[in-house]
Amino acid sequence: MSHSTADKLVKMANQIGMFFAAQRHSDAVAGTAEHLKKFWDPRMRAGIIAHVEHGGEGLDKVPLEAVLKLAGK
Repeated sequence: MSHSTADKLVKMANQIGMFFAAQRHSDAVAGTAEHLKKFWDPRMRAGIIAHVEHGGEGLDKVPLEAVLKLAGK
């Protein structure tokens, strides 16, 4: 995955996390994970999971935890 693709996925994931940020932390993580599961193409999900497996640079706490949840970790 190219650096610019990872940057775009990180930006989008952070925006989704910000949308859910007003909720309790656990609900925000669950809501973000559910959004990624429902609305992101499998290649996008695989890309963000790979990014997290390589350190997750740039991801805020809520989307980082959501991606880990999607990855089953």
